[in-house]
Amino acid sequence: MNAFEALGLNEQLVQAVTELGFETPTPIQEKAIPILLSGTMDFVGLAQTGTGKTAAFGLPLLQLIDTTQKHPQALIVCPTRELCLQICNDLMTFKKHVKGLYAEPVYGGASIMMQIKALKKGVQIVVATPGRLIDMIERKAIDLEKVKYVVLDEADEMLNMGFRDDIDFVLKNTIKRESIWLFSATMPAEVRAISKNFMTNPREVTMGKKNTANVNIDHQYFVAAAHHRYETLKRLIDFNPGMYGIIFTRTKADAQDIAEKLVREDYNIEALHGDLTQQQRDKVMQRFRQKNLQLLIATDVAARGIDVDGITHVINFELPDDIEVYTHRSGRTARAGKSGICISICHSRETYKIKQIEKMVNAPFHKMDIPQGKDVCRKQFFHFMDKLMQADTSHGDYETYLPDLVEKFAAVSKEEVLQRVAALEFSHFLKYYDNAEDLNTRLDSRDRRGAQDRDFAGGRRDRGNTFSNQDNGFTRLFINLGTKDGFYKASFLQFILDESNLKKEVLGKIDMREMNSWVEVDRDFAGKMIKSIDGKKFNNRLVRMNEADGGFKRPSDEGRKRSGNTGKWRK
Repeated sequence: MNAFEALGLNEQLVQAVTELGFETPTPIQEKAIPILLSGTMDFVGLAQTGTGKTAAFGLPLLQLIDTTQKHPQALIVCPTRELCLQICNDLMTFKKHVKGLYAEPVYGGASIMMQIKALKKGVQIVVATPGRLIDMIERKAIDLEKVKYVVLDEADEMLNMGFRDDIDFVLKNTIKRESIWLFSATMPAEVRAISKNFMTNPREVTMGKKNTANVNIDHQYFVAAAHHRYETLKRLIDFNPGMYGIIFTRTKADAQDIAEKLVREDYNIEALHGDLTQQQRDKVMQRFRQKNLQLLIATDVAARGIDVDGITHVINFELPDDIEVYTHRSGRTARAGKSGICISICHSRETYKIKQIEKMVNAPFHKMDIPQGKDVCRKQFFHFMDKLMQADTSHGDYETYLPDLVEKFAAVSKEEVLQRVAALEFSHFLKYYDNAEDLNTRLDSRDRRGAQDRDFAGGRRDRGNTFSNQDNGFTRLFINLGTKDGFYKASFLQFILDESNLKKEVLGKIDMREMNSWVEVDRDFAGKMIKSIDGKKFNNRLVRMNEADGGFKRPSDEGRKRSGNTGKWRK
């Protein structure tokens, strides 16, 4: 008996997966399919991306659908257009031997009228992104009255993107459903809340420990000074000539800026961020999937739902503010049982965050030295020689040209030919990395003690410890703007960078409070930031920015009261 047949799948579905070359179910498929085939049990599946989750819920769903009924019976909600299309395409492949069964993708960035027209023809499965689905519901273009099965795929990513209210709205409007199937890589409190509020005694299946990273990923981190971060990125790309990867940044401005710099230096890369039109985004993703691009640089939001096989490296140009986001980033590599590398570039003051992530994903992180220039050249050289030896000469009439080649190089030794070949390929590398700077950060005793204190405390800011206004080249500035002014960390970061016309590389940690915030800035740029921002107006309010005097205590410290807007505290 076929392994998929043993799980309870019917003949048509077994035939389809067999033709696809699937012989053995993945662990999540093996556990989930028999449970989901009942159709009446709420289900929570925790598994990393790339583990076969689409088939785990898609195959049972296809078997449960009544093909004689032409109304939506199943609703699959996912975070992005790319994932929406991918799921729908997979379902169409799985159901190739099932007649009269139709699925339709519903997503933003495409004609809503065309999607409404397709739904009216009669479909049993709707795969949708939250925003477009809500739009459809409000237009009364989709009837959820008879939906029996609701699937929430990559639930944690949808919540990270701010779709909590949308998910609640959808679940409240599928009142006749028989079951909810929730799939997620992690189980944060918000995902647990959905399970508690809308599901009844859900069966929970966990593949590996919760919030645990893929065991096939090698986690590496490199410590670099703020002003060397970009150069470190370049050196790591050069040191891995066979890299096919994604670089993550915090902001779309950083993604675009770094992409433009690398393109000017002849790197094969493009950016993916929220300012691109859907057509531009599709074009970039098509080039990346076809491996016409070596690298993609993206923000976390823009990269949601990207599922590309064969990614060898994920690079965190900066560590994410939310350490759980690390799991989503690293999960883009080492898919379907393959191995991969996740690289993080961080400052010496961020090593405490590395330890937090290490503990969360339950995997060792390896501190690596940034390669020296000569090491990069050596790595590139041997990579080229391997390509040269593996070159396919079976196609093409090379024999015709051999006599001319032999005559041309008759007076030249083999060693000289090899030297000339190497010179053609590597002259730019040798010139660029000649006497290249050592980018590795060397802590002095004061900085090392500070780093150890942070590692022990799990991050000073989280424990309210007093710390120096100046630390390892950074100056701490006070500003009388905070969350009450409508800022969250990303928008606040963009505000101060736009106002000061500085680059993200010069900033350290940002510590936001309700009424005010503290910003760490490279001491060489602190004066420029103060001059650019202090005295400006924001929402008709005078903005004050100055250098924070001495250490500070958290506002929650007992016996302290705020003294004006100066960033000082008095008893």
